[in-house]
Amino acid sequence: MVGGLTIAGHVVSLWRYPVKSMMGEELNASEVTERGLLGDRAYALLDPVTGKVVSAKNPKKWARMFDFRAAFVERPRPEARLPPVLVTCPDGTTIESDAPDIEPVLSKALGRDVRFVTSAPEKPSLEEYWPDIEGLAHREKVTDEAMPHKTFFDLATLHLLTTTTLDRLRELNPDGRFETRRFRPNLVVRPIEGRRGFVEDAWIGKNLTLGEHVQIRVTGPCTRCVMTTLPQGDLPQDGGILRTAAKHHGVNVGVYATVAHAGLVRRGDSVEVESA
Repeated sequence: MVGGLTIAGHVVSLWRYPVKSMMGEELNASEVTERGLLGDRAYALLDPVTGKVVSAKNPKKWARMFDFRAAFVERPRPEARLPPVLVTCPDGTTIESDAPDIEPVLSKALGRDVRFVTSAPEKPSLEEYWPDIEGLAHREKVTDEAMPHKTFFDLATLHLLTTTTLDRLRELNPDGRFETRRFRPNLVVRPIEGRRGFVEDAWIGKNLTLGEHVQIRVTGPCTRCVMTTLPQGDLPQDGGILRTAAKHHGVNVGVYATVAHAGLVRRGDSVEVESA
């Protein structure tokens, strides 16, 4: 117990995804702002035909997004203009996002015309495909989903996941490869020894302190989608990933949070939860 806070675990990894639905970058430390990890989901692709944000949530169109990787060319700094990103295409070609031919290069690689955008529309939205899995809100349907005002986030600016949640899912489905990258969290927390299962569920509605300064409020569960089932790198396509979450935990894996107090968070930082 530390001043009304209880040590709940430690940050074991941080992840930032500079371009929505592309692979991102693992970090040792990051500034955390009111918009989450600095530079997270800063950029996106836009479908000029529909006007919607390109997302792997509709793999019927955009499954290849997971074959691209994006990383900032230099470390983003608070109060400064975000730097461009270096995009690595599926064939290994690299191009910086401020290059004049960025859109033709990405369009050719994706087989569909896209625009590279650095600011979100007033009312952004995306298409989401719902596979035929019991427990989902829809089945075998594509829906239009609204996104938060002027952002490229699906729902919230910060996504947190515990190692014990991944361990529990592995126990429930030993054949599935429940790895961090399938779930695209920003923060992965290892709870203190002795804790098991979906530990972060108990943090919903509570404030957490990360390291010395960062404070976040856990707002609700993270409901999963078809993206968790898609192949990426050496991970195979596996509908059992989402089916396990639906059957055993209401389709939820991890939690969403908002930032109450900005600052620097580092790998290894303590995670403290407010006492009941």
